[in-house]
Amino acid sequence: MRIVLGVGGGIAAYKVASLLRLFTEAGHHVTVIPTEASTRFVGTATWEALSGNPVSNSVFDDVHQVNHVRLGHEADLVVVAPATADLLSKAAAGQAGDLLTNTLLMASGPVLFAPAMHTEMWQHAATRANVETLRSRGVAVLEPASGRLTGSDSGPGRLPEPEDIFAAAMALMHGDTDIALPLAGRTVTISAGGTREPLDPVRFLGNRSSGKQGVALAVAARNAGATVRLLAAHMEVPAPPGVETVSVETALQLREAALAAAADSDVVIMSAAVADFRPAEISGTKIKKRDDTADPVISLVRNPDILQELVELRNQGPEREDQLIVGFAAETGDEQGGVLAYAQAKLQRKGCDLLVVNHVGADKVFGQDTNAVVILSRSGSEPQEAAGTKTEVAAAVIRRIGCELNHVPHRA
Repeated sequence: MRIVLGVGGGIAAYKVASLLRLFTEAGHHVTVIPTEASTRFVGTATWEALSGNPVSNSVFDDVHQVNHVRLGHEADLVVVAPATADLLSKAAAGQAGDLLTNTLLMASGPVLFAPAMHTEMWQHAATRANVETLRSRGVAVLEPASGRLTGSDSGPGRLPEPEDIFAAAMALMHGDTDIALPLAGRTVTISAGGTREPLDPVRFLGNRSSGKQGVALAVAARNAGATVRLLAAHMEVPAPPGVETVSVETALQLREAALAAAADSDVVIMSAAVADFRPAEISGTKIKKRDDTADPVISLVRNPDILQELVELRNQGPEREDQLIVGFAAETGDEQGGVLAYAQAKLQRKGCDLLVVNHVGADKVFGQDTNAVVILSRSGSEPQEAAGTKTEVAAAVIRRIGCELNHVPHRA
């Protein structure tokens, strides 16, 4: 496949080197066209070395080959990353002031823009209008990622990760003209929060889960183009807009909702903290504390293993054989073994495709705004670490899921 890779003049240009590597390692012939401004961030020598092809941004180089016409005509795909506010504006207006904008006008195949800019630029009415104009012409424009930007600011405007852009480009080339993100057209079910098992009308057995990580996953999946169902147990944060929310309280209720939702889901992510046990009996009245009676003894019974049941159902028939199931493991080490040892054993026991592992404690993970996880794979690939805000961790998990679904090698 012949790909033209346009590089805009933003600091995120350095990340495009990894995207170029993904294209070339997949066997594609790539011609890089950097804008003049982008060469202040990454020089032409880098693009020539990584692509194996000469690089120019002038319509006056190799005039006899009429590059400003030929490159667009011959390209099976044009990808622009980072697509700055300036580039989006020029493309929407149909300007042709350099080799890249000429190539965009001449492109007869699919075109994909991966924006990157400051949040205010992305949210400006002019930029939004330019994006809508391009999309109305059949051009695919990704939503930028959210996170740390240049300086101390944070918000939407980060360049999507190279793996995400690659996956979107491959989907676009395979005929999915509506592709904007790697989970477009997918249905994703996510459980979040902590279940509560009632003892009486007042009391319950619960856990410290706030639901923040599950909500962040729902937002990341939604932003990746998926249709998202959120199975919400007790959460300290509201469910995000743009997702279908099913409220549950107990592990048994979550099991019922998960089995129903999984029936037509491409991905199931079980990130909720599910109680392993529930009271054998629930008192119909508040259990009283009395001096003339013995202290109550609470007997517990085991809750069903929802994750393992989902895997067993998936494995029973061909209609779900492509379903991806992701588990979460909140682990603590002890004298018997470490966190990852317990997690590896759990992964083998459950049979899910990916297991996201975090080391929990009184001041770790639960209720916090940051997280650090290790993603384990049943396929035996190298463990992948992700750390930062829960938004950033969620983006890493969803990115890995996109790689798995689109058969893109992940980079640990």
